[in-house]
Amino acid sequence: QVQLVESGGGLVQAGGSLRLSCVISGRTFSSVGMGWFRQAPGKEREFVAAISRSGARTSFADSVKGRFSISRDNAKNTVYLQMNSLKPEDTAVYYCAATLDYSGSVYTCQYDYWGQGTQVTVSS
Repeated sequence: QVQLVESGGGLVQAGGSLRLSCVISGRTFSSVGMGWFRQAPGKEREFVAAISRSGARTSFADSVKGRFSISRDNAKNTVYLQMNSLKPEDTAVYYCAATLDYSGSVYTCQYDYWGQGTQVTVSS
């Protein structure tokens, strides 16, 4: 059974930084593309960032470009989301997800496995 477990969320002031981690088990990590999504109260889940199986390619939502970075350590079965210059509008539950066939996808429907989410709150 595939499991994804996020960690690293919390409360931070605007302009601060957080690093989210997501560990995957039950699947060969290097065989899946990974993504981060977020969902704010009353809003749909939205794409944040994605990274290819090898880590060679990354993509970002326009709203986080230049502030967030995504990386993966295949030896540790872990994907990271480094979030800098955080803004109150970044407040959301952040989810990591794994896709078997659509590496780099920005679409939630193309991800096969999801974590339980971690809350990020940015105060003004």
